[in-house]
Amino acid sequence: MQVQSLEEQEKLAATPAHPEGLYALFGSYFASCFVEHTWRFAWPAVIAVMHHTLLPVAVVSFVSQLVIFAAGPWVGALMDSMPRVDAFKCLCVVQTLSMLTSASVTIYALSGAAPMASTATVLFLQPWFLVLVAASAVERLAGLATGVAFERDWVVLLAGANRPIALANANAILRRVELVCEISGPFIFGILLSQFDPKLCVKWAVVVMIVSLPVLLNLVDSTDRLSKGTLQRPKHANPGDKTKGSTADTHHEEAAEGGLQAVMRGWKEYLAQPVLPASLAYVLLYFNAVLAPGGLMTTYLTQQGVNASLVGLFRGLCALMGFAATFLSATMISKFGVLKAGAASLIFQALVLAMAVTVYLSNPIGPQASLVLFLFLTVISRLGYWAYDMVDAQIFQTAIPATQANLVGTTEVSLASLAELVMLGVAIVANDVKYFGGLAALSMASVVGAAWIYWHWLANPTDDQRRLFPHDPHFDDSNKARQLALQKLVPSSL
Repeated sequence: MQVQSLEEQEKLAATPAHPEGLYALFGSYFASCFVEHTWRFAWPAVIAVMHHTLLPVAVVSFVSQLVIFAAGPWVGALMDSMPRVDAFKCLCVVQTLSMLTSASVTIYALSGAAPMASTATVLFLQPWFLVLVAASAVERLAGLATGVAFERDWVVLLAGANRPIALANANAILRRVELVCEISGPFIFGILLSQFDPKLCVKWAVVVMIVSLPVLLNLVDSTDRLSKGTLQRPKHANPGDKTKGSTADTHHEEAAEGGLQAVMRGWKEYLAQPVLPASLAYVLLYFNAVLAPGGLMTTYLTQQGVNASLVGLFRGLCALMGFAATFLSATMISKFGVLKAGAASLIFQALVLAMAVTVYLSNPIGPQASLVLFLFLTVISRLGYWAYDMVDAQIFQTAIPATQANLVGTTEVSLASLAELVMLGVAIVANDVKYFGGLAALSMASVVGAAWIYWHWLANPTDDQRRLFPHDPHFDDSNKARQLALQKLVPSSL
């Protein structure tokens, strides 16, 4: 039996199984994310110019989150039952068509033929707005599916499930690509919106959507070709997965029979996971729909008279904090372990947001300066959010079996959508800008709750925690334990 040295194991673990395919995947991810993030900034910013309350953006976002909550697990099961590449290309087309539909009705509304309504009842009766609601919901659901395919399936195959360092590096690069898109897309559109007519800006966005689709499809084909057939293999190629009653077989049957069984199984498997409290803490962060660079914050800042380019800069800085967190989280995990790193991230975010809400409500240094300080603290808080996002991903990768990754992952996203759904419902009721302070306080309270849940789970370790993280510094802080943890990750050759 030949055993590799630790250096050889580390080198193998850091080498992707299909590096060329992985690079093509990064290109595909950029093409997909850039258009997606640009449009998700563009339509709330444009609608905010037309309407003076949070109502339209809150309604559209509410329905989108409701659809994700209801159909997310079914989408995960459906993805497991279809060929990867064909299913993904179909999703890309559906998402682009949905964005084009949303853009078309937005241009129609901007033409003045359909003035915005001041009440929900009148708003719902306008055909163009109903089309916007439906198209946005389909776009968000398709975006969820493509995101799961990129982050939970394709990257694992191309980097190598048994090459943890390469997989971790690939995960970090995917997150950085997403954040670069979140910085550049909104910032560019914000500059255009501050200089040109909103209708012209939306038309330019339409051109970008149309041009980017064939580029994206070509990159997907290149990823498939460079992976040398890896993406064409059945998702459950192991003979044991094909046996009667196996998890894979059950997923295929449920996807074929209908969505209800897939949804029920997704919730059952999710609630049975030993790391459920860590996931619930992550879900609670989605109650923070106000103190985040989303549609509600964009609408609020626009209605406060903040220049569109500065609003785009705010969103870009929030994403920049996430970019920094991809490096910071690795250092924190190395120093404190994944469990303590999660606690530190949540506590940091809760403290900073508490300061931000206090500044907003007390207005200590004048309206303009207080608003700037409030936004600054909100930006800084994203460092904690994104750090915990990376921690949650690593906890899930450690604890969730590969046969449940897609279904459990989409179910977690669905529950997160429910959390955001609740806050959007509150925003619909309290749609006047004067209630923004109360919404901000509720968002801050949800982050405090997330920190408490995670800390309680960490302070009361279970047998499952010790089994899943036996060498985490939370349980054993010795240097020997850290070395054992590294050796456990790196496979040996026989």
